[in-house]
Amino acid sequence: MRLFERNGIALRTLEPDDAPLLLKWLTDPAVLEWYEGRDQQFDAERIREDFYEDEDPGEEAACILLADGREIGYLQFYPLEDEERELYGYADGIVIYGMDQFIGEGDARDRGVGTRAIAAVTDYLFRERGAEKIVMDPQIRNGRALRVYEKNGFAKVKRLERREMHEGELRDCWLIEKNRPAAP
Repeated sequence: MRLFERNGIALRTLEPDDAPLLLKWLTDPAVLEWYEGRDQQFDAERIREDFYEDEDPGEEAACILLADGREIGYLQFYPLEDEERELYGYADGIVIYGMDQFIGEGDARDRGVGTRAIAAVTDYLFRERGAEKIVMDPQIRNGRALRVYEKNGFAKVKRLERREMHEGELRDCWLIEKNRPAAP
């Protein structure tokens, strides 16, 4: 099911037939350098377990990202749960979404597609899902991603020390956030 399409960027829900795409992308060292880690081994079984067997997905949306009609990556968004709210220092009562994503197709990287995608998805979450704030926690050493997020109005809020186990090492991440724009 297609969730939206704006400015050549679209999101559709992840389907079982997408498993070969995920496997292709999650065996690419350039993707794994930032998503999961190059020491991670993905095969059809792990794709099924990690992406299709969530017994209680709640309001999480696992999606395929399209640019100009072509499947280029994966994106998920979800309301922030209590544990993450506490870790990040957010109070209850505000609608906060988290996002994670990667561009799987190598020829779609470094061409502005990520910038367009983040702009379209954040707009969708603010307008259609009622988000008041959107947060992510990229590794501090992922300068390329951080530049994309900052171009889209995300700001660094707090350094999260030893936040993510990646390639055998606990890595520091930035908590970044974007607030819903004020109504005109």
